[in-house]
Amino acid sequence: MGIRIVGILVVDDEYLIADILCYALEDEGFMVVKASNGQKGLEVFERERPALIITDFMMPVMDGLEFAKAIRALPSVNHLPIILISGAQAHICMKRSNLFNAVLEKPFNIDSILATVRGLLAGN
Repeated sequence: MGIRIVGILVVDDEYLIADILCYALEDEGFMVVKASNGQKGLEVFERERPALIITDFMMPVMDGLEFAKAIRALPSVNHLPIILISGAQAHICMKRSNLFNAVLEKPFNIDSILATVRGLLAGN
């Protein structure tokens, strides 16, 4: 049985954070694509159709809340796991369980993110 490569979309305007997440996820065997804001995230999403999304909240053009609403509005993928990683706004989004499967605060613990990703992809 081979390794199943799962696509993950990371949407964050802070490229260092996006890179850290990408490297950690790739080390775990995931295929990762990036976008720098929600609008670009939608474009990448349409092209790549990832199995899971990790998004920031505060971003230019389209923030994480607007991005998650846009994804949830797509009937064929409204079940897709979305993880929000945010600093000061995390508490606001924790009340939005209809949009986010998990909300993790910045600064984040990479092991916690990896465990959350694995749990969501396993259906837990």
